[in-house]
Amino acid sequence: MGQRIIACAAAETAGSSASAWQLVAAVERAGHPQLGDDAGSLAGITAAGVPVSETWTCPADVAIDFSLPGAVAGIAGACVRAGVPLVVATTGLEAADRRAIEDAARTIAVLQSPSMSLAVNIAMDLVGRASNLLKRVGSRSDVEIIECHHRHKEDSPSGTALKFGQIVQDAFGFTRVAHGREGRPGARPADEIGYHAVRAGDNPGEHTILFGLEGEALSVNVRATSRDCYASGALAAASFLIGKPAGLYSMRDVLGLS
Repeated sequence: MGQRIIACAAAETAGSSASAWQLVAAVERAGHPQLGDDAGSLAGITAAGVPVSETWTCPADVAIDFSLPGAVAGIAGACVRAGVPLVVATTGLEAADRRAIEDAARTIAVLQSPSMSLAVNIAMDLVGRASNLLKRVGSRSDVEIIECHHRHKEDSPSGTALKFGQIVQDAFGFTRVAHGREGRPGARPADEIGYHAVRAGDNPGEHTILFGLEGEALSVNVRATSRDCYASGALAAASFLIGKPAGLYSMRDVLGLS
C-alpha cells in the first residue's frame, strides 16, 4: 500500500495542478530488507530521492499509516511529537491502538477509518439509511454480510465488514452474531447478523450486505478492482486533514456526510 500511495500521489501531481504531492519520507520497520532503497523506484516510478528508512525526522504536512496493529501507537506518538496530522488506514486495530489514536487526537488531527475506499464509505452511508428506513417501518430484516479478500489477509471478518455490521446493529439493535453456519443451528433468530468470510486468490476486497425481507431482498455490493482505490482514498483523507484542528475525523467528514 505504501508503494501504491507513492505511485498514485505522483500520478495525481502529474495530472493536475490542483494536487501537488511531495514525498518527504518513507518509513518501514527496523530490519526490513528494502531499507535504504529509493521509495520512488520501489513504487515503479521515477526515483524520488527518498530512501526507505526506519526513522523520520524531516518536516511534513501529513502522515499516512498503512502498517499493522501494534505499530499504530508508536506512529501516533511520533506524529504527536512532530505536530503532524495522521491518517490511520491500518485495519484490525486492537484496544491499545484505539486508545493511542484517541490520545493523539487530543493534540493533532487524526483520521481513522476501517476502509479508505470512497465507494465503501458511500456504501456504509447507504447501508445506514436502508437499515434506519426498514427499522422505521418495522420490517423484519435478516442481515447477512459476505466479504471476500485475498488469501494473505490475516484478520477475519474484515474491519470493513465489522463496521458494516456495527452500522446495522446501531439501527436495529441486533444482539446476536453468527460467523458462518454449519450442522443444524435451527431457525435463524430475528436479531442476528451473519458474517461470512471468503479468502481466495488475489481479491483486493468485496463486501455484500444482504437484507432478506418477506417476498423480496435488498443488497448493497461494493467491490475493489485494485488496491489503488485505497491509495486514492488515503490521499483524499490526507488532503482533507491538512490544516484541521486537533480531533478525531473519519471518511464521513471527507465525503461531507457528517
